[in-house]
Amino acid sequence: MAPTKPATKTKKDKAKERLRAKTAAAQGTNVNTRELLAKATALLEVGDPEGAAQAASTAYDHIGEKGRLAGAALSLLGQIGVELGDIEKACDYFTRAVALDEDGVLPEEEGGGPEKFLWLAQLSGEGGQDSVLWYQRGASALRTQIQVLGEKLGSLPHTREQQAAVISEKQRKLADTLCAVAEVYMTDLSWEEDAEQRCEALITEATLLAPDLAETWQTVANVRISQAREEEAREALKRSLGLWADLAPQDPKVPPFPTRVSLVRLLIEVDMEESAIEVAQRLIREDDRSVEVWYLGGYGRYILGDKMKQEGTDVESWQRVWRSSRKWLAQCLRIFEVEEYEDDRLRDHAQELLVSIKSELGGAAEGDGDADEWEDTDDEDEDDENGSDEDEDDEDADMQ
Repeated sequence: MAPTKPATKTKKDKAKERLRAKTAAAQGTNVNTRELLAKATALLEVGDPEGAAQAASTAYDHIGEKGRLAGAALSLLGQIGVELGDIEKACDYFTRAVALDEDGVLPEEEGGGPEKFLWLAQLSGEGGQDSVLWYQRGASALRTQIQVLGEKLGSLPHTREQQAAVISEKQRKLADTLCAVAEVYMTDLSWEEDAEQRCEALITEATLLAPDLAETWQTVANVRISQAREEEAREALKRSLGLWADLAPQDPKVPPFPTRVSLVRLLIEVDMEESAIEVAQRLIREDDRSVEVWYLGGYGRYILGDKMKQEGTDVESWQRVWRSSRKWLAQCLRIFEVEEYEDDRLRDHAQELLVSIKSELGGAAEGDGDADEWEDTDDEDEDDENGSDEDEDDEDADMQ
């Protein structure tokens, strides 16, 4: 038997090895804790949380509980804990970092700033008011930073543009934080008497701070939906989409993947199925293992086809859309089983939709592709890249 060819190391694997070697060297007798923390951060960024934990722990041991960089080490250890799935330990690290900088006024390189508060808001086991309190502390730290930066703006003319960019980024983060608080008031705290007024104040401030932030307008839409103001919700969603829809996936203005998944749900909720389908298609090109996106893409197509049917559109057109829906839902259920996904309600609804479609169209005809359509979605050379097929191209034409 011929010898097996050794697995080729990826660039990321090689980067991990180089960083680990440098980190090991830094852990000698002459420890440069600042450099060691930088190495730990780099290891975390290349997907090596175990190596990052070792480096950060060594740095913290040398810094000590009251050392100048203790807060930075603790915050980094908290982020590593999140990456490793040890949420309890992560919360402990962040809480200890807060004890060293209760108002978030220390320099960020020393562990100051809002991040530890925002992490604790997201990780809170209690949620609700506890999350809001942590978000508010993070927002307060951001406001302080913005004020200080604003007072310095122009003091060094050659750095004015750079300072303005930093202020803008802080304002965007503050707007994002305010939107997160609004989301809490729409969910965990929706029963509070002043929940609607608080949401209104939060989204108003957020849109003033960062009118070019897509996530802000998505939150506005969510609030408007909760108020049954659907036309305003649609306008907010159009504005949100307009800020990034034509950008490349890697552009920093494109919202994170989970945010765009939530966007698909909102678009479906306000009868913007065409836009929902377009966003879902784009998401699948980025991650073809997302059960929720396959489900939402199929659901959006189901609703669109049903509307076409009810409106008297020619039979071939709405059936084409439903055939596409059938493929997306079938793929959703396949990946559901492979990934051992745990949302049984999603699975049950996908199955119900498939039963409804098959009652009209029957099962997949030979060559229709349900059984094999998605086998080669990892092959980037495929014409349709992750599931876009001729039926879907025809369907898109029908929607124009």
